[in-house]
Parts: sequence; C-alpha cells; structure tokens
Amino acid sequence: MRPAVLAIALLALLAAPAGAATCPNQGAVRVPGAERQVADCLDDLTTKGTMTNGHTDRSDWQTLHASATRNPAEVVPGLQVDGYFPDTSKTNAYRGWMHDSQFVIRLPNDWNGKLVVTGAPGVRRQFAPDFVIGDFVLAKGYAYASTDKGNSGTSFYSDGVQPGDAVAEWHRRVTELTRAAKEAVRSRYGRAPGRTYMTGISNGGYLTRWQLENHPELYDGGVDWEGTLMRADGPNLFTYLPTALRDYPAYRAGDEAAHRRFFDVGFAPGSEQQWDDHYAEYWDLTQRSYREEFDPGYDGPLEGGVPFCRPGTPGCDADYDYAKRPQAVKDAVGRVSLTGRIGKPLLTLHGTLDALLPIRTDSDVYTRMVRDAGRGSLHRYYVIEGGSHVDSRYDRYPDALRPILPCYRAAFTSFEAMIERGAAPPPSQTVARTAGGDVVNNCPLAGGAGAGAGAGGGRGAAARSRLRLRVAPRRIRAGRRTRIRFRVTSRGRPVRGAKVRFAGRTKRTGRRGRAVMVRRVFRPGRRRAVARKRGKRSASVRIRVLRRR
Repeated sequence: MRPAVLAIALLALLAAPAGAATCPNQGAVRVPGAERQVADCLDDLTTKGTMTNGHTDRSDWQTLHASATRNPAEVVPGLQVDGYFPDTSKTNAYRGWMHDSQFVIRLPNDWNGKLVVTGAPGVRRQFAPDFVIGDFVLAKGYAYASTDKGNSGTSFYSDGVQPGDAVAEWHRRVTELTRAAKEAVRSRYGRAPGRTYMTGISNGGYLTRWQLENHPELYDGGVDWEGTLMRADGPNLFTYLPTALRDYPAYRAGDEAAHRRFFDVGFAPGSEQQWDDHYAEYWDLTQRSYREEFDPGYDGPLEGGVPFCRPGTPGCDADYDYAKRPQAVKDAVGRVSLTGRIGKPLLTLHGTLDALLPIRTDSDVYTRMVRDAGRGSLHRYYVIEGGSHVDSRYDRYPDALRPILPCYRAAFTSFEAMIERGAAPPPSQTVARTAGGDVVNNCPLAGGAGAGAGAGGGRGAAARSRLRLRVAPRRIRAGRRTRIRFRVTSRGRPVRGAKVRFAGRTKRTGRRGRAVMVRRVFRPGRRRAVARKRGKRSASVRIRVLRRR
C-alpha cells in the first residue's frame, strides 16, 4: 500500500467513533410485505441511545411512566429496522413519510432467541411502548416489534369506510407485523424465534387479548396491561363516559347525586382526585373520537362532535345513550368485540383507581368472560391497588396511587418462567399499595413458582377450584323437568364448577336437598344454570346471587 493511501486509511480509523456497533448479517434482513424498510446499526437500541440519534420519539412515551422509574442499565447494540406496510392513510409523520402502518423492529446483537410484539397504546405511534416495554425486553435480549396499528392521532376514525374499520385495522396490522417480524428474525439470525409473546398497555392490552383469542397459533402467550374492553352489549366506553361528561360539572358544584352516579356506572371510590384532569384530558376526547368511529351518524355532518358541550346541545356526547342507539352501532362495536376465548396463557394487570378504564367495567368483566368461556385455567389476574391508567399520574398523587410498571415487570418475569420452565406463576391476587418502600420500581407478587394451581381466580384472592354456596328454594314448578328458583348467598367470587348444597326442604318432595354440580359460573343477577342432583333426577335451576361478602 502506498504511504498516502495508508495515511488516509489510518485517519479514517482514528476518526471512527469509539465502540461503534457492528451488526452481523445486516444486509440479509428482510421484512416480508413491507413497502419500505430502512435498517440502521445502533450502539444502543434502548431509549438511552435512541433518544440521541432520532430512532425514537420521546413525545410518544414520556407521559406513560413515573418520573423516578429506573430502567435496566444495559446497553443493547443491534439493528433497528423502520418501515411501513402498504396503506392509504397518512397520519403518521415519522421521518417525514406521512404514511400509516409504520413499524419498528429491533434486533439485538446478543439475541436470546425470542420475540416480543406489541401495539401502540391509545392513538399513539409505534414508539409509544419504547420506555415501558421495549427497554425492559431488549435488556433481556429479546427481538422487539411494535406497530402504530395502521392509524394514529385523535382523528383515527377518518381511516376506513364503514364504522369500526379503523379499529378493525389494528388487529390486521398486529397480525401482519407478527408474521413479518418472525421472518425478519429468521433472516438475521438464521432461525425463527423459539418463543413469541404478545403484550401491551391500554389499546395494546386490548390487542393482546384479541390476538390470543383470534390468532393463538402465532404466540406462546401474552401479558395484558389494562387492556381496553370492547363489548357490543356493554360495558364499554360508551356506557360510562357520557355519564362522566354529563355529571362532572354538577359533581364539581357539590351535587352528591351526581357524585353517586359516577359510582353507579363503574368509577371507583377514591379515584375522584383524578377526575379533574381526566375530564380535561381524556373523557371528552375519548368519548367523541371513539363514538365517531362506531356511530358517526349521531352528530350528523359533524366529525368528532362538539368539545365539552352542555347537555341539550344537538349531537352532544354528554347526552349519548348507547343502549338506545340503532342496532347497526352495536354491530359495529361487535366487529371488534372480545369473547374471552383465549387460546394461549394470558396474565392481566389492572389498577383499582383507573379513572379512564374503570376496573369494574373492564378487567373484572373480562376475567369473568375468560372464565365463562372455559379458559380460566389459562388466565391470571393481578389487581394493583392504587394503580391508575397512566403511571405518570403517580407524580401528581403519590399519596394515593402506585405505578403498575414494576408489577408488569414482575408479572412478565413470572410469565417467562411459566412458559419456558413450567413454573406456575403467582396466583390471581390483589397487590396491596404499601406505604413505604420504592413502589415506583418494586412490586412483589405474592407466591411464586408452585403457588396456586388454579388460574382463573377472582379479584382480591388467590384462584380457587371450588366455592361453597348456600341456596334456599323459593319456587318450584313440577313437570317432566323440575324447575326451581333459588336464593344464593356466596362467600368470595363464584367460579366454574362450584358445588352447591340445597338449604332446607323442597316443597315438592319434602326431602332435604342434595349436593349438585353446577356447570356454569354464577354471576350477579338472574342466571340459568343446569344442575345435576346425585341420583337420576336433574333440574333446571334459576339462580340469583344476593350478595358477596
């Protein structure tokens, strides 16, 4: 080599940044189906690094965690692939692309052989889970993939033709990304991921539920963090948000009746201190935008209604009555509704003081749906006392709230042990809000491997496989099949397969009732359950649960 050429080469080496990452097999990476992809080898794939080089957007995730949150300290060099799938909508402006269905895939050099897939919470973009989920799993060595769900921003409802199209696209985009990310992993590392997990927060949690119900073949399981509940027959956003909009001004003026109506539709006592900022930031915008998505005809030619309108204003969302809307509206919601029929293991976390998705109208209901669908053995439910919908609220109300993120990390770690080593995760439980300690970064789940065989237990208690109830016959109608109405008092939460013992004597036979096995779950209100007596006779039993203690 001539001296001049050698000198230039030495200068180039000296000018190279110290510790610059190299990414073996970078040129082989392909994302099947992508219309565009750009791959960059980065020194650090976590937000510590991507904040400095433009490979994340802090505005997407900075309000989702408590300010004192400590993320793993690991530096994770590797390959980031940004791109998008073919789409016609243009709300995502990242890189100036003005194109939706954008994704980010991160492939660490030191790969653990597994993949985590998620979708953006709310109507945010693909970077929204970076800090609360991405940093955690990348530090563990996972490949990671996230999507903007095919549309983003508060006018997401403008995407699509028919009511519900925009939300239905979310499902398709997550499925599309999961399949493509598996192939991208294969193209870089030479083998497919040995495990693939779905996870997410809020709408990402909803998508976790939906994927495990509809595409369980793509995943080994998932962790759902306060997933949104979509149900055509309610409860859903439209069964409680209009009440919040209508009654909040009266509540602020001291109207106790308005205060009670919040609780009647599902809001939790103790969540009141969050109502001011939720009214200003969340309730009105959420109601109007999601209502426009599923019921655009409610406000006529307007798009997205009238912000903070007074009841009585034409088309005002404070007057919205979901129960009285046309069946077509319920059908639109039904297109994207959940069923509870999960096909792979799922862990669910939800905070007791969530003031956007109240626990009574959301994860309590979804847990019952899973159990009613006969999938309770695949499910664990962790109720986080003092948890809110967004962990950043802890900075405003540290005396009342606790962040959910450390509990999510503990649950995810237990989930790995369950899937990969067969260790039973902690039983369903309520995680108490402790007064001392670092609740921002620590969350012990009671009971580890080997604790609790049942997985579908109720809120606030470990899972149980049997529950004793006392019933008293109230009315008997004789015939080919005896029909008896009972009053039932239960202790704890009803579960599938509960053994019931008749109390007192039946008027028809004069005999003392015998034990029966009930094949359906008891729920509040009147429900029919088929029961079998010991012996040859059977009865169709109508049951009313009067109270829980």
